[in-house]
Amino acid sequence: MHVQLRFFARIREALGTGQITLELSDDVRWTPRLLAEHLASENGELWGRELLRANTLCAVNRTTVDAETALSNGDEVAFFPPVTGG
Repeated sequence: MHVQLRFFARIREALGTGQITLELSDDVRWTPRLLAEHLASENGELWGRELLRANTLCAVNRTTVDAETALSNGDEVAFFPPVTGG
């Protein structure tokens, strides 16, 4: 299974990248939370701190979802901080 990951705002700046593509095992039921945990274990504490914050938002195929939503092959998964207006 492959997914396209996109990072926005503070998360993009902290991680130093706006997007990556991952090939993932088909034997796992991937969710945004599990994906974030996987990225943290592969890339270090900074990734975990940014992606696993309680207020980090996630979208799959441009629709906001919760952290336990099942992912499918070809999905675009975006992580972004809460957005406020002013």
